[in-house]
Amino acid sequence: MKTRFSSLVTLKKSTMDKSERVVQAANADLNSAAMALQLSYNLLSDIESPQSGNVSKMLASRELLSTQREVIQNNRDWVDFAKNQVELAKKQLKLDMIEHEKFKYLELEEIKKILKAKKLQEAKELDEVALMTYGQKENK
Repeated sequence: MKTRFSSLVTLKKSTMDKSERVVQAANADLNSAAMALQLSYNLLSDIESPQSGNVSKMLASRELLSTQREVIQNNRDWVDFAKNQVELAKKQLKLDMIEHEKFKYLELEEIKKILKAKKLQEAKELDEVALMTYGQKENK
């Protein structure tokens, strides 16, 4: 049954669906960031310090460790950013769900009101028919 809220309910439903997709994308991004962070930790643990050799090997090893630590810090920042994005997306989804439920409730109330009015109209018509048939019986 169409009401004045039907189009709004459809619009809010599509907005809510879009928010759900944003949450899923944010979760996927967070998973990617977490995997990248774990991989960078694994790579850091794989780096071996030279036990012997010239100074250039030591400096190269130190530079490699320093670079890997920067990569780890960048990945930590990415994970933090992704967590914030997930939280923001969840908050927006919650707001969109509330809006959808509000308009769904209003639509349901409107439908109840329409059905009640139809029921009342049918009752009036039945009463009118009953009076007409009762009047015909008395005339006979």
